[in-house]
Amino acid sequence: MAETGASPLPPAPPAHSPLFRAERFMWLTARVLEQRLFAYHFLNGGPDPVETALDAYRNEDGGYGHALEPDLRGPVSQPLHTGHALRVLDAIGRCGGQRVERVCRYLTAVSAADGALPAVRPGQRGYPAAPFVPVVDDPPSELLATGPVVGLLHRNEVWHAWLFRATDFCWQAILDLEKSHPYEIEAAVAFLDTVPDRSRAEAAADRLGRLVREQRLAALDPERLDAYPVAPGYAPREHHFPHDFAKSPDSLARAWFTDEEMTRSLDFLTAEQEADGGWPIRWRQWTPAATLEARPRVTIDALVTLGAYGRFVG
Repeated sequence: MAETGASPLPPAPPAHSPLFRAERFMWLTARVLEQRLFAYHFLNGGPDPVETALDAYRNEDGGYGHALEPDLRGPVSQPLHTGHALRVLDAIGRCGGQRVERVCRYLTAVSAADGALPAVRPGQRGYPAAPFVPVVDDPPSELLATGPVVGLLHRNEVWHAWLFRATDFCWQAILDLEKSHPYEIEAAVAFLDTVPDRSRAEAAADRLGRLVREQRLAALDPERLDAYPVAPGYAPREHHFPHDFAKSPDSLARAWFTDEEMTRSLDFLTAEQEADGGWPIRWRQWTPAATLEARPRVTIDALVTLGAYGRFVG
C-alpha cells in the first residue's frame, strides 16, 4: 500500500538503463540533498523535501556552509556554497521570496569594494579546503563566483540593490577577458544566458565563442584529447567539452559548436557513465569525502544536460 501523501510513482525505468543505474548509485552514495534533488528531477518528487534538505546547510548570516560545495569543508558561509544553494533553489523553482532576500543581504555583506564576490573569504582559514582553492586575507572579486549568482538572480527576476554593481562588474570582467580558462568561461555563459540586455549578451557571447576556439578551451574531439591542452593548475585530464559550455540547446554557447561537435560531445557524456551508475569528476581529487559527495551532483548534472538535448533514455 502506498504511503499516504506520497507522490505518485513514475513508471519504473528499464533495468540497466542509464536512469536505473544512476538511481541505484544515488541511493548508495549520495547525501540527502542530492537524493532529494534526484527524486525531484527524475522520480516525480516534490520541491519541499529538496528545500528542507538544503536548509541544513544555511547559516544565520543568510549564507550557506557545511561543505555544501564539497571542496570547502567546515561550517562557515562562503560565496561558492551560497551560489550552489541558489542553483538548487533555481532547479526546484524556489529562487525567490524571503529566502532569496536573506541570501542577497549575505551577498551584500561579503562583497568586495567593487560590489562583486570573491570565491572564498578568509573565514575558511582553519578549516579543510582543497589545495587548489587559495585562502587569502583580502581576496579579489572573481567572475567565477559572481557570474553564476548574478545570472541565476536575473533568470528568476530577482531585483535587489546588490545586483546593480555586481551586474556591472560581470559586464566589465567579460569585456576584459583576453586569456581565460574553461571554468571562467562557463561562469560568463551563466551570466550571459539570462542577463536582461539580450543584444549585448549575444555580442559578448559571440566574442567569447571565438576566444574559446582560438585558445582551444573546448575539447572538440573526445577521441583526440591529447590535442587539447588543459589549463594551468587543472588536473591532467580535466578537459571541458562543448556540453560543459552549452548545458542546454537554448544557451548562447550552443552557437559556438557545430552539430557534429555537439553530437560527439553528448556521445562522450553518455559513455562516461561508470559501472556503478555514476559519472566521474574530472577535477583534481584531494580527499575521499569530497569525491564521494561531488559525484552525485555531477551525475545529476549529466542527466539533466542529456535530457535538455533529448538524449536521455530512461
